[in-house]
Amino acid sequence: MSGPKDLDPSSSPRALLGAELRHARERKGLSQEQLGQLLFVSGSFIGQLETGTRRMQPECARMLDGALETDFFARNCRVAAKSKHPEHFAEAADAEAQAVAIRQYAPLLIPGLLQTPAYARAVFRAYRPTGSETKIDELVSLRVDRARILDSPTEPLLWAVIDEAALRRVTGGYEVMAEALRHVVAVARRNRAIVQVLPFEAGAHASMEGAIKLMDFDDAPPLLYFEAVGTGRLDDDPTTVRHHRRSFELLVACALSPDRSLALLDAMAQDYAHEEHP
Repeated sequence: MSGPKDLDPSSSPRALLGAELRHARERKGLSQEQLGQLLFVSGSFIGQLETGTRRMQPECARMLDGALETDFFARNCRVAAKSKHPEHFAEAADAEAQAVAIRQYAPLLIPGLLQTPAYARAVFRAYRPTGSETKIDELVSLRVDRARILDSPTEPLLWAVIDEAALRRVTGGYEVMAEALRHVVAVARRNRAIVQVLPFEAGAHASMEGAIKLMDFDDAPPLLYFEAVGTGRLDDDPTTVRHHRRSFELLVACALSPDRSLALLDAMAQDYAHEEHP
């Protein structure tokens, strides 16, 4: 269960909902766990709504109104639920922006927070081969905006383990790959990310079945984000989070050290830069 936090209700619609939820719950004399039981969710989920870490969905808002004998949440949650991000990723983007630490294993592509605009454009164009240029431009812009959380000198900690397969797949062409890898190195050398490469020679590893994305917060339990093409969900189940955290730790142990990883990325960037273009 998350600890109390003073929210500024004027800072965002979600902060207003969170502050009102805490006020209404305490007025009813309920703990987060007790309110969660009434809604068939965890107490930590209620805490994440109160701190603004999680986005309140309309069905949840209606259930809260029923449990707390209000009509506030259903009337106001739609404004807070609006997002510029795709629906399946909106909650994860909100959480990412508030996280103090993000640990990610990327098996197939460079993590979104470390992508260049050109690399992101190649990824989105592959996803949407018939999409309009306007839509692709919008998606690239959103991805670049997300990465601005790394402009802060301290938070969040981004620890990325990138599979060698993601680095060997030529996405957008040789020049785009050279720029993309140099960008990853630059972010790491500015001390805004810890980057490790999981080499092919590591063989079988603890996350053969897919990506891992763990997010930690100062005032809420950790979250795990599961993602597939066009879909995604957050999970705060302690056992599930603990299992994937252990998997990430095993990946770190199998990966190249940060220094060796940056040396490999530098060398690969040079190779891409000097490839002959067909």
